[in-house]
Amino acid sequence: MEKNILVVEDNNDIREIIGLLLSEQPYIVHLCEDGESFRKKIFEHRPDMVILDVMLPDANGIDLCCEVKSDYRPGHIPVLMMSAHSSLGEIRKKCEADDFISKPFDIDRFMDKVSHLLKNGNIEH
Repeated sequence: MEKNILVVEDNNDIREIIGLLLSEQPYIVHLCEDGESFRKKIFEHRPDMVILDVMLPDANGIDLCCEVKSDYRPGHIPVLMMSAHSSLGEIRKKCEADDFISKPFDIDRFMDKVSHLLKNGNIEH
């Protein structure tokens, strides 16, 4: 069964690249450019995973992660956070993100993290 992934990234190029990479796999990908579109699409698409940029023009990805973890659906929705300016330690102090990747990222490492989180829902040590 195909998994729904919601990607929230304000940079058009990065968002499109992630969309293309994920679409080559058995995933249904929904792209959002900001917090407002994320809040609309999360109810519409009921994602199996969320990939969130930390810095967005109208929202904070950390706050959105907290919303995902507390508000949107019973059960666990894995969240992969992305940032060029943060670290996993910083992110984990503020929200319950399941994993983190620094930008720019290695494509293979990114895809491995996505696959792992969809299968296991937690951080690979």
